[in-house]
Amino acid sequence: MALSDLVRNIEGYVNRRNIVRRREQGWLPRITPYMGYGNTHQLRVLARAVMAPPPEQRLPSDVLAKIGLTAENQTAARAAFWDAVAKADAAALEAQRGWNQFFTTQVGFVRVEVEIGGRTYTTRTDRQGYVDLVIENHSLEPGIHDVVLTPAAGEPATAQVTILSPEVRRGIVSDIDDTILVTWLPRAALASWNSFVKHTNSRQPVPHMAQFYRALREGSEETPVFYLSTGAWNTYDTLRAFMKKSGFPVGPMLMTDWGPTPTGLFRSGQEHKKTQLRNLMIMFPQIEWVLIGDDGQHDPLIYDEVAREHPSRVRAIALRELGPVEQVLAHGSTDPAETNRRESDIENAGVPVVRGRDGLLLMSAWKRRLGTLPLSETRL
Repeated sequence: MALSDLVRNIEGYVNRRNIVRRREQGWLPRITPYMGYGNTHQLRVLARAVMAPPPEQRLPSDVLAKIGLTAENQTAARAAFWDAVAKADAAALEAQRGWNQFFTTQVGFVRVEVEIGGRTYTTRTDRQGYVDLVIENHSLEPGIHDVVLTPAAGEPATAQVTILSPEVRRGIVSDIDDTILVTWLPRAALASWNSFVKHTNSRQPVPHMAQFYRALREGSEETPVFYLSTGAWNTYDTLRAFMKKSGFPVGPMLMTDWGPTPTGLFRSGQEHKKTQLRNLMIMFPQIEWVLIGDDGQHDPLIYDEVAREHPSRVRAIALRELGPVEQVLAHGSTDPAETNRRESDIENAGVPVVRGRDGLLLMSAWKRRLGTLPLSETRL
């Protein structure tokens, strides 16, 4: 038996034991919704089922009576109390240690009903508890729609899907780590510190990157932004909170699951990014993309390869250049992890590549290289 198979079996055994124990404690499957996306013919619904404690329903009347509340005021008191609890829980979630996000008990192969646009579809989670459902001929108009997912024996949850109009001609794909969020990946020790130990609300955005993204979308707010990362889905909620707090545009996140696979102990981050990029190009054949990443990992090579395969589908590549200290922290050398490809074939073939240490320098490089900044004003 391969080592990866052994680790997967151990992981599965521990998770099954945890499910049994949680059920005995009254826990039920809960859906963690992720933002999905689609075109006017096809959409992708993303979510995960994990075990969670049942929600508190109400405060006992005798408790409220003891503090002097009359019957007619008790309903309002309960509502105010649980509203305060919810706000406290939200603040605690935002400030929790990063490692708390990774201790979940996923529910594999559970039946889930998906309701959208007046229709109901039935699916099951995969081994790791994920829902990844593609729906054809959904008849939804462009815009943001709610999807209700209900697991067997669990409470319903609402996800969102954004349906892009066939008229949308430009889009952005952005890396997360060291592109919009300072994490110093992939060096294991510092990655672990930033992901597992630091409080989730203490993470810092890359300077002025949100301003760069807003400038790209000025006058064309329908321009979609997809965040593509090799990070774990467990960090989804805190990343969404980080993006909202830092002023980044909202968009679907395409992440992955850490852990063993049938072919190895770890998933290939490069293949994940390539696959997701190709899927976007297939689903949205009319969109020309701006690819944004950094030179501390494999983004230059990944984007170059995709652009060489589809040169007419890539408007430009923007790379955030890590400083010497960041490069050392990222991979142990002052040089970029991959060649910066200043003389790459794809640049010679007409796909511009702009570089800068932060958002302001990228904006300046973009204006010098392409002449104008908002995507609404650039020509196809």
